[in-house]
Amino acid sequence: MYSVFRNLAIIILSAKFFGLVARKFKAPQVVGEIIAGLIIGPCLLNLVHISDTISIFAEIGVVLLMFSTGLGTNLKELIKAGPIATLIACVGVAVPLAGGTLLYSLFYGFSALGSQEFYRALFIGTIMTATSVSITVATLQELGHLKSFLGTTIVSAAVIDDVIGIVVLTCVLGASSGTGTGLGKVLMNTVLFFATAIGVGIIAHFAMKWLDKRNPHTQRITIVSMAFCFAMAYIAEAYFGIADITGAYIAGIVLCTLEDAPYVERRVDISNYVLFAPIFFASIGLKTDISGLTPEILLFSVCFVVVALITKIIGCGLAAKICRFSWGDSLKVGVGMMTRGEVALIVAQKGLDIGVVDSVYFTAVILLIVVSSVTTPLVLILGGTDKGNDYSEIEELVKKKVHALIFLGVDNTKLHGFFDGKVPVIEDARSMEEAVAKAYKLAEKGDTVLLSPCCASFDLFKSYEDRGDQFKACVRNL
Repeated sequence: MYSVFRNLAIIILSAKFFGLVARKFKAPQVVGEIIAGLIIGPCLLNLVHISDTISIFAEIGVVLLMFSTGLGTNLKELIKAGPIATLIACVGVAVPLAGGTLLYSLFYGFSALGSQEFYRALFIGTIMTATSVSITVATLQELGHLKSFLGTTIVSAAVIDDVIGIVVLTCVLGASSGTGTGLGKVLMNTVLFFATAIGVGIIAHFAMKWLDKRNPHTQRITIVSMAFCFAMAYIAEAYFGIADITGAYIAGIVLCTLEDAPYVERRVDISNYVLFAPIFFASIGLKTDISGLTPEILLFSVCFVVVALITKIIGCGLAAKICRFSWGDSLKVGVGMMTRGEVALIVAQKGLDIGVVDSVYFTAVILLIVVSSVTTPLVLILGGTDKGNDYSEIEELVKKKVHALIFLGVDNTKLHGFFDGKVPVIEDARSMEEAVAKAYKLAEKGDTVLLSPCCASFDLFKSYEDRGDQFKACVRNL
């Protein structure tokens, strides 16, 4: 029994270490956490094996992850983008779904509609449908396009894409679970669930608004919100046969317009990203079976990545062109939508749980996440334009008031090009901790240290909030 604590210690430490290594190489942190699972699991060191306890922790992690995604949804922007984003999302789901199904069928043969092998092919397509919103948002912020119509359309389409993808996942899981439930019954259950979710959601929303007004920024808001998340996850799975992650995601959407939604999201993220989420991603590595890797599986994995990327670009890009975007902007929409991340892993995990996909195919999913996450920012940056910040507006003020500048980022070329020679001391920093330490050393008595909003530095931070939180934490640790 006590061995579980040893296993948890190994998982958390290794996941954090390899997550940081992945971040250093500009790959998503989740990739490092998956690799940690591969290294400490049966694939290599054989230190940790999957167990019921680890599986439960991982399930909590994925539920909280989807709840947090729902909480972070900007409902107003989602509604505003409207028909255009919805069309892009619909085509962006349909084309990869068809492409993945066709790819599997070409490799392993076409099967009769409704057969178990047909659902295996369909599930490969389902894995391809999900888009990673977070990576795209960070890239668009760095390029200064997030609040443009193009940026809003991409982000809104990505969010709607995930909603549609979850509905598709729900239908495919229900139809392929082997319980004898037909597709019509699954669709009926899905409609009934969403109808119930709307009714419960309206009541919960107004109840939470009342509670939020009486107890703003208190732990009880977070506690009640998390209870609602778990309740919706249970209701979805137990009463409608819908994936628990769907219930959690809907719970997040219901609460996303609360004043304290960002507060709740931060509190959920703290517990999830410290403990539960790393265990979930590491468990993917623990479950991945490379013993069954054959040249055929490796070839399939490469084709899987190529088809997943191309179908997203073609599907979303053509839909954008139909909506009268230019060819250049249509390509950016397609590229912006091709990233895969946590949701693709969640979908694959759900398929493994009911036996509709084998663990050996996690290799293809992991490869897709790495390639798409690294490629998308590069392509968007090459296809984008400079943020266009005009530093001349603050030039005189900087000359008169500033005696030291610290540039925080990976590429500070433009900042050096403008400010070099205009301020006595200019230094570079590659982390918030390094920047604050240098500021502390350079500052004189009575000086003000300002965290300037001129540059987002999203090569180092997840968001504006993350940057501010890190700054405050480093100052407190001085």
